[in-house]
Amino acid sequence: MVEGFRFAAAERHLLEEDHIQLTSVGVDIGSSTSHLVFSRLELERENNRYVTVNRTIVHESGILLTPYIDDTKIDENVLGRFIDEQYKVAKLRRAEIDTGALILTGVALLRHNARAIGDLFSQEAGRFVAVSAGDNLEATMAAYGSGAVAFSAEGQRTVMNVDIGGGTTKIALCSQGKVMDVMALDVGARLVAWDGNRIITNLEEAGRLIGEAVGLNLSRGRRIEIREQRAMAAYMADALFEVINLASLSPRVQKLLRTSPLAHVSQVDAVTFSGGVSEFIYGREANQFGDLGHLLAEEIKARVGRIEVPMLESKTGIRATVIGASQYTVQVSGSTIFLSPLDIVPIRNIPVVAPDFSLDGDDIDPVMVQEAIKHTLNRFDLLNSNSPVALALHWEGSATYDRIHTFCAGIVTGMETILGHGHPLVLIYDEDVGGLLGIHLKEEMRLPNPVVSIDGVELREFDYVDIGDFIATSGAVPIVIKSLVFPR
Repeated sequence: MVEGFRFAAAERHLLEEDHIQLTSVGVDIGSSTSHLVFSRLELERENNRYVTVNRTIVHESGILLTPYIDDTKIDENVLGRFIDEQYKVAKLRRAEIDTGALILTGVALLRHNARAIGDLFSQEAGRFVAVSAGDNLEATMAAYGSGAVAFSAEGQRTVMNVDIGGGTTKIALCSQGKVMDVMALDVGARLVAWDGNRIITNLEEAGRLIGEAVGLNLSRGRRIEIREQRAMAAYMADALFEVINLASLSPRVQKLLRTSPLAHVSQVDAVTFSGGVSEFIYGREANQFGDLGHLLAEEIKARVGRIEVPMLESKTGIRATVIGASQYTVQVSGSTIFLSPLDIVPIRNIPVVAPDFSLDGDDIDPVMVQEAIKHTLNRFDLLNSNSPVALALHWEGSATYDRIHTFCAGIVTGMETILGHGHPLVLIYDEDVGGLLGIHLKEEMRLPNPVVSIDGVELREFDYVDIGDFIATSGAVPIVIKSLVFPR
């Protein structure tokens, strides 16, 4: 047997309250804009977990154009004063915040920015989920926040969400209540920005290239004419509608891609928009901000009328992001817990991914398991994660040696880049197979990485877990699950 693991049993009743109220905050800091939203969350217990049954917005901050000291360094002093002011306006002290989510995107992810922003929230360490969101994860989050995922669950529709921000556009295809595919391209409102005299104050490389494509030689300090602004907006709108129409992408659009394009889809039944530009598309914003936002929205609205796909209205727009996080503790059934070595726990703030595959056949295809895991890791920008990732898994069928072996082989291959960094393999099942698979990974496959294999817990996308110290008297480990909460 493997040294230093526990295969044990325990009762699982740590939860004492059927109803919980939390004060939560969602903080979104991106390349172009930053904002906060404070909310009260009401949770009710369903079986062994709490679910959010009501959310009340306490305060939504204004939208701050993310302040910079230079081209890439965010001014944390200006940002810090903005954040402090929002706490005051919300009439909340930091100590009164139970939990929350800090979302960093774009330039905010750069090492020096992330460290400085983290310092602004040092008081909340341990209570907040910190999420580094690249293009794929941003696309996925926007699809949930805009309501596109929920729309797709109604009537078996395929819904495309187009999230147009300041620097990029993220696109997600949603079907049957799930995000199926994502992509991103360099289309955004603030690829070029100007002052009151139309003198260019900010020019991104993608903005310069789009300018060249329409015959412009743009540079900072140069005046940009209204006709030139319109030409750039029309060019970007044409690029977006090549994607929306599921057309073969032209070479000029391929040059704007930040990720792989969408896989082939036969049709889209509806389209939603989110992000800052959507506020203009849906007529909720009239002000102009010295960028291409309002013109890009005009070009998009003109083209929407020419396609057969209906446009659904997203209620969240620029705030299609998390409104915070709910938090609750659950005792895991210890009947088949496997830890090797025992001191691998505690581990904290582990993102959860839930690969989508079925195990209902007599045989398990390890390639199918591997590809589903890699696809999901990629969608959450975790394929090369520098920290552990937890797989939320559902077991079906018999637990024969062959089925367990091929399943474990698919998992190890699917997680190879993360395991290659020396991180533990963290598996969490809703069925009682954790011990069997943990033992197989260590004894039969000789996996050198630490293994945490737990069952009796149902997890979902956008959950983050803390796995506590092993409780020797019960053979269990406590788990704190933090779930990101999106607008209705």
